Amino acid sequence: MTPKKFPAWLSALVLGLTLLAGASVPGSALAQDEGAGEPTAADVAEGQPGGDVPQETYSQEETLAAAQKFFGGTTSGLAKAIEKAFSDLGRPVGYIIGNEGSGAFVVGLRYGEGELVYKGGGASKVYWQGPSVGFDFGGNASKVFTLVYDLRWTKDLYQRFPGVDGSLYVVAGVGLNYQRANGITLAPIRTGVGLRAGANVGYLAYTREKRINPF
Repeated sequence: MTPKKFPAWLSALVLGLTLLAGASVPGSALAQDEGAGEPTAADVAEGQPGGDVPQETYSQEETLAAAQKFFGGTTSGLAKAIEKAFSDLGRPVGYIIGNEGSGAFVVGLRYGEGELVYKGGGASKVYWQGPSVGFDFGGNASKVFTLVYDLRWTKDLYQRFPGVDGSLYVVAGVGLNYQRANGITLAPIRTGVGLRAGANVGYLAYTREKRINPF
């Protein structure tokens, strides 16, 4: 039995549709893959690898404005402390704003909680606690504004940060010191009575969840 032949116009139509589908599908898949491969600021904030995408950083003016808003005012000491941090460390990728309480009778304890905010967007809750040793007595509650440097993944914040010896800088009632671990540097800024523990030797452990044990 002789097979039937399709009309020429129908064969041409089928061939054209086949070629069109073959050209469009790979292009669509490529576009989706390219879009999926670009990490966002939120990815970095949630601990996803940022690849070679450079992080956004805060300028000195932006940092001072955020600190003034947080502390509820401006002082020459606050401006000079931030100027000192920028001179030593450059532009931060984020900051932690929070409250903390501490007490000491030679051996002290410090607890705090706040929020890590990235310049590129995204925020994470963070807690910190740790011991300190020094010639120190009393207790206080205070605000703390911490500049964050060289942190590409939020998960890397959750570790112990020893204080950097000799880094304490105090001017006009505002204190700044540095904490450093595994290439990440934190620069807490405290005002008033919050300076008390800044002169102590110790460390702070930053965690995802609140902990009672400071060690």
